[in-house]
Amino acid sequence: MSIQVFDPTIAATERAIDFVPRPDSLRNLRIGLVENTKYNSDRILERIAVILENEYGAKSHIMRSKHNAGVPAHQEIIDEYMANCDIVIAGVGD
Repeated sequence: MSIQVFDPTIAATERAIDFVPRPDSLRNLRIGLVENTKYNSDRILERIAVILENEYGAKSHIMRSKHNAGVPAHQEIIDEYMANCDIVIAGVGD
């Protein structure tokens, strides 16, 4: 009797990522926060927003929640942020 082993891993493929330039300052900028629905992510992002406003002069913030952590932000969030935000912060986990 022989045992056959399957390796489900694959090699990572490299992709270039184009980042937008960072602003020189956050003063008077409007910040969008994408909350990914994981435990405490809303609290962490709210604390980040307070720091960015109080210590770095950001003008304001809005926070919206994705449908769940495993999907990209839905189009309504993207449209709102494009119209009302200068920068967006995302990527909070557990």
